[in-house]
Amino acid sequence: MAQLEVDLVAADRKVWSGAAKQVSAPAADGEIGVLAGHTPLLSVLRDGVVRVTAIDGDDVTVGISGGFLSVDSDAVTIVVDASDLDVSIGTKR
Repeated sequence: MAQLEVDLVAADRKVWSGAAKQVSAPAADGEIGVLAGHTPLLSVLRDGVVRVTAIDGDDVTVGISGGFLSVDSDAVTIVVDASDLDVSIGTKR
């Protein structure tokens, strides 16, 4: 199964890192979804929520304040200005 390697970092810390099935984020011009094999991309992010479906099925939801998202060769890097203090990890799908 193809997967994404995701790094979500804020200015002061690493928020979440791991293997994922998909990522969605609040791009400046609308919601963006990323799956394995996505075309290279660089996007500005607005305030909102980043959602990651981890490879083990956990849903990770993080509130963010601005930043950018980069996709290249199934590696997703999300750098945010600020994030919620806690990462919410939901139930497995």
